[in-house]
Amino acid sequence: MEDFVFIGTFTLFLFVAFVYSSVGHAGASGYLAVMSLLSFPLLEIKSTSLLLNIVVAAIASYKFISAGYFDKKVFFSFAVTSIPAAFIGGAINLDPHIFKLLAGIFLLLSAGGLIIKSKRINQDETSEVNIYVALIIGAIIGLFSGLIGVGGGIFLSPLIIIMGWTSLKKTSGVAALFILCNSIIGLVGHVYTNAFHVHSVQYWLLAVIIGGYTGAYLGSSLYKNKILMGILFIVLCSAGLKFLFV
Repeated sequence: MEDFVFIGTFTLFLFVAFVYSSVGHAGASGYLAVMSLLSFPLLEIKSTSLLLNIVVAAIASYKFISAGYFDKKVFFSFAVTSIPAAFIGGAINLDPHIFKLLAGIFLLLSAGGLIIKSKRINQDETSEVNIYVALIIGAIIGLFSGLIGVGGGIFLSPLIIIMGWTSLKKTSGVAALFILCNSIIGLVGHVYTNAFHVHSVQYWLLAVIIGGYTGAYLGSSLYKNKILMGILFIVLCSAGLKFLFV
């Protein structure tokens, strides 16, 4: 790999990790987009993405949870069904174009709903989580996560916020741990089926550690809700457009 390409790739991974971790995400959709655009070997893309996702999600989980931004009830309400559903999704082989289309539309609609929500209520006003609805949503997100190969936080965050089940920063903590669990399961599945392939991953790990720690630190301590909302909107739109057009 030429020096210019290496530096550009390192910078892009760092930037993706920074932006996503600032809102409790890990950046899987961003990593997939970067590697696809830079023509990474197909066999390495999914394994590398999941590995980077685990590292950034672990950092984000630690920073947000240690700062007190976590809601156990909300997390477990989704995780109980999401984690086993992610196994099922990973085992299903359906036309990827259909799911990229559905995921892209879903993310863009979620971004629009998020903006509408932010203009109507204070993000710190919350309501009791509906366990039954959360269990169903968790299963759906887990299934999509397994099919697409991401952690699922990009789906989870807007739904929690739109439903008003916890505050914005607590949503980030819940999403980070949710992503970590789903990503670990995905990676274990890769290793189990001998599908794990990576190359030069130590450099990309360094990039996302730097970006992930910086983003998670700022997101959990310094950023205000309006800034977080703006970043999350950008993340949702960019990921949605990526699924539709990349």
